Amino acid sequence: MGPFGMRDYRRLFTAQLVALSGNGLATVALGLLAYQLAGPRAGAVLGTALAVKMIAYVVVAPIATAYAGRFERRRLLVSLDLTRAAVVAALPLADRIWHVYLLIAVLQTASAAFTPTFQAVLPDLLPDERDYTRALSLSQLASTMETLLSPLLTAILVSVVNFHWLFAATAAGFLASAALVASTRVPDAAPSARYGVRDRIVSGIRIFAATPRLRGVLGLNLSVAAVGAVIMVNTVNLVQQRLGRPEADVAWLLTANGAGALVVALAVPWLLQRISTRSLMVGGAATLSCAGVVLTAVSAADALGWRTLVALWVTIGAGTVAALTPVGRVLRRSSDGGDRPALFAAQFSLSHACWLVTYPIAGWVATAAGFTATWLILTVLAVAGTAVGFTCWSHHEPAELAHVHPPEFAGTAHVRGAVAVDGGFQHAHPYVIDPLHPRWPSA
Repeated sequence: MGPFGMRDYRRLFTAQLVALSGNGLATVALGLLAYQLAGPRAGAVLGTALAVKMIAYVVVAPIATAYAGRFERRRLLVSLDLTRAAVVAALPLADRIWHVYLLIAVLQTASAAFTPTFQAVLPDLLPDERDYTRALSLSQLASTMETLLSPLLTAILVSVVNFHWLFAATAAGFLASAALVASTRVPDAAPSARYGVRDRIVSGIRIFAATPRLRGVLGLNLSVAAVGAVIMVNTVNLVQQRLGRPEADVAWLLTANGAGALVVALAVPWLLQRISTRSLMVGGAATLSCAGVVLTAVSAADALGWRTLVALWVTIGAGTVAALTPVGRVLRRSSDGGDRPALFAAQFSLSHACWLVTYPIAGWVATAAGFTATWLILTVLAVAGTAVGFTCWSHHEPAELAHVHPPEFAGTAHVRGAVAVDGGFQHAHPYVIDPLHPRWPSA
């Protein structure tokens, strides 16, 4: 039957889809708004606005998750959707650059609380591993379709209406999302074994630091952010300023990026039946690194052309989806129910910390030193992230990991049936970092 056989999942998926569609329109509109307010300095303005977004994501997500367990999940999600709708509706009224920065800060604070909470709902709503894997693929497919169709829709709309109307469409998407979430039975989070607020805030980051495969995921996040920043920040100026092409071509180039993402998103379930999660994700990051090398070389040779850009943007879309789609499977495997919201928040926060580094580079360095120098720096970061993912995440990971608990565990339920050995009690089971297992066992 699959996840679509569940009414509540269907509604949550639809809520995600409509919110993503509206948000995709706003992404292009924000770039055009920055160009209207700042002209040639639009890249720097957009880079700063996106840096404000990343600061909110990095700081707010873990704190919001630590306190989210005190509230009913459904009401929290609806309230955050309504906040986002109100802020987006106000963006067309901005006539100063600082207005844009302030509204983006409020908008992304709400998103930083909403997104990891929403993501942590899915493994609780879909306990079956296969259903959850399909849901992850569907979520990535929804994101990819947004990347593909929103720029296409934008290209049509900006030909007949002022781009400010795109913000109204975004607000409508958030309102529709709020209505759908309000009509859904959303399970509340499982009780956490961590009682202190500070412990709940940092627990997800501690799990990342202690789990080898998650350290590898963090490296892959850096690769995605390094090359993705080129797409998000440089596309507007690259198309309109360097190539002298019309506004609509900004949307068409972003559509090409979405097309590459769509092809891989459709293939991910098939690929994961034939290769490991690690191989797919590391391969995606390697593809991004290669695209960065080619883009830098072509720019240095002053050979940038429209067809070359389209091909590279397609390749970057494909590599991004391959590196990102299975990450929910890795997070689920690396946590228990109580720590899962904190781990999703940590992934959200740490991945966006990478964007916080790369967005300003893509905006400020490009404004000061040009595209070639910018893309060289970002490509070096992408290659470094891919190397971290390859080395930290072992190619062979057993389903169960043998480990020894100290003698203090004698008589506890956790070591019942364990073998007594020198130094404590040995047994094997799927291993995650939690209060009973604070460190990763040595080989």
